[in-house]
Amino acid sequence: MPMYEYRCTKCGRRFEKLRRFADRDRPAECPDCKSEESEPQISCFATGGCGAGAGGRGGFT
Repeated sequence: MPMYEYRCTKCGRRFEKLRRFADRDRPAECPDCKSEESEPQISCFATGGCGAGAGGRGGFT
């Protein structure tokens, strides 16, 4: 399951929640104020890759 980031529109807290893809756009309960007035946020993510700098191999092996 993917991790999604939300922002509570009531208290402003940003929080993460592990949920199914189908539930991404449903409101998530804020861990601080317990409000379900939240919005999904656009998050960046890190990946490992192949290429220059990927373990010095310079690509697929």
